[in-house]
Amino acid sequence: MAVLHYRELVAWQKGMDLVEAVDRLTQSFPKDEMYGLTNQVRRAAVSVPSNIAEGQGRGVGGEFAHHLRIANGSRQEIETQILIGHRLGYVESAECDPARSLCQEVGRLLTGLRRSVAGSRPSLATGN
Repeated sequence: MAVLHYRELVAWQKGMDLVEAVDRLTQSFPKDEMYGLTNQVRRAAVSVPSNIAEGQGRGVGGEFAHHLRIANGSRQEIETQILIGHRLGYVESAECDPARSLCQEVGRLLTGLRRSVAGSRPSLATGN
């Protein structure tokens, strides 16, 4: 079955869930971090589904795979920034678990999608 829109991609859907989880997590960060770590991790989270959408809009092959790699890099950035928040005492380990779990799931989905895109024909991943 052809994917007609990026919103049909499970990786994008889970990426959107990750944005929400990161937003909830960072609400407990200190207010003086609003323009520091809080802003940085939220921007990285938004980057994940945004790059999936942009890549799907550009079609299959190299362009899509490139944007999926960027999304994965942002995902790893989120994991690191969550760990930093924990190490600095902004959040407890248990509070980090939902976002970290979603990061891992999104990573697996991005890897599978990137492999699929690399071997797909143009009609499978674009709305064209």
